[in-house]
Amino acid sequence: MSTLSILALLAGVSWFWLDSLRAREIATEICKAACTRSQVQFLDQTVALGRIGIRWSADGLRLRRMYRFDYSEEGVGRHSGSVVMLGTDLEELSMGLPSHAEDA
Repeated sequence: MSTLSILALLAGVSWFWLDSLRAREIATEICKAACTRSQVQFLDQTVALGRIGIRWSADGLRLRRMYRFDYSEEGVGRHSGSVVMLGTDLEELSMGLPSHAEDA
């Protein structure tokens, strides 16, 4: 392998690692905000990568990452939610909480 190929490979791996860190930080902030809005407790202050793939979008080829996180209602029990990021943009957020209209 030539030196140029090795440098290109290292640059690609570095880009992927930094992009993944940035997407995870954004996903963590989205999860914190969603838990605050839903009046539940965001547990462990972190999200974990569940799945990664590639998807075509209007902006071209982008990485699609699904993260899982845990939260608690009233400090009792542990529930799981998920957030799907397309690049660094939010695609989907799911917490499995009932809407207020269904409660009535």
